[in-house]
Amino acid sequence: MASDGSRTAAPPELLYLLHGDPSELAEALAGMRAADVAEALRELGPEAGAKVMAALPFDLAVQVFDEPELDRHRAGIVSCMPPQAAAALVEAMSADQRADLVRELRETDRVKILKLLEPPTRRSLEMLLEYPTESAGGIMTTEFVAIPATWTVEEALRYIGEVGRAKETVYAVYVLDPQDQRLVHVVSLRELMTAERTAVVTAVGDQRPPLSVRPLVDREEVARLISKYNLLAVPVIDEGGHVLGIVTVDDVIDAIVREQTEDAQKFGGMEALDAPYMEIGFGHMIRKRGGWLCALFLSEMLTATAMQHFEGEIARAVVLSMFIPLVMSSGGNSGSQATSLIIRALALHEIRIGDWWRIAMRELPTGLVLGSILGVIGIVRIEAWQHFHLFDYGVHYHLVALTVGLALVGIVC
Repeated sequence: MASDGSRTAAPPELLYLLHGDPSELAEALAGMRAADVAEALRELGPEAGAKVMAALPFDLAVQVFDEPELDRHRAGIVSCMPPQAAAALVEAMSADQRADLVRELRETDRVKILKLLEPPTRRSLEMLLEYPTESAGGIMTTEFVAIPATWTVEEALRYIGEVGRAKETVYAVYVLDPQDQRLVHVVSLRELMTAERTAVVTAVGDQRPPLSVRPLVDREEVARLISKYNLLAVPVIDEGGHVLGIVTVDDVIDAIVREQTEDAQKFGGMEALDAPYMEIGFGHMIRKRGGWLCALFLSEMLTATAMQHFEGEIARAVVLSMFIPLVMSSGGNSGSQATSLIIRALALHEIRIGDWWRIAMRELPTGLVLGSILGVIGIVRIEAWQHFHLFDYGVHYHLVALTVGLALVGIVC
């Protein structure tokens, strides 16, 4: 139970209520928060989810469908709902979430929903669907506050009070040229509230040209811009300077979390999962992991080939085979460290692909020093074990120690 007295219902309870009196289900859902309903819907199937959505008050149903928790489940629920009810929900959703949902729908469901939407909503949605999902246009919303440059602060505040509830964010107001509708200025709500009521809006706030992005800019670039300049939203403009939409900080965070999850999975040697771990099918999981695992296994067979080539040398100094796993794992650990550092530096634009020579000149001496440290530790270990009679490495234990030490230097470097 939440600290403020709001009630929640677990998925088993909802399943029980789904087969009972609809009024009891509606009563149980009425006291729940949107995030709690979304979390519960994740545990239910699409058909049960559609029944729950039908029992929710409309405003709460819209809030639930806007919840990120439900991102990968909305399309299935919509496919089980009557088209008219589904279209009404889609119509009331925020523009960017609406576009995400429609992208996930099957073609037949998408066509049905689009036909039932109001013409302005349909045109806005079709525009958003034209852009790649990884671009600024793909994650922007068309719900923003825009005012003409000739307005005063008082007129702007009055207008915000009238339309602000229907917009995704009113923290920033976009000022347009009244003749050609180009973006000429951006002013924050705080700046408007503290300015003289008779002042023209273009005289309020930062007088430098407003920051903006083009619709095909990668969402990571948008995230860097928002982070660098501490913005709550950034406008997306076309070639003529007209505002197509805005990307808010929460949209960027959601997008980057998904992208970093994919990067982490690929870095781990597998294809990115397109569903939560506990919800992905067994066969799908095998396909995602099996291909890369087989490729890595085949590449690592080169190690066995190399060892076969030196079979004679290993047979004459069998004691060296004890250190093969140690040497190989040290090289792998060092490589993982370097790879992690370089990938992160690339992601943060600290380095570029063209800096490969500088990176090599930095990593070579680093690897040499690190390898030397490990090599010294390896030599000391073998010498100490031999000296204290903990293990007998043979009469040539000095050569064994030196060989292991040099191998560590070579593989780490």
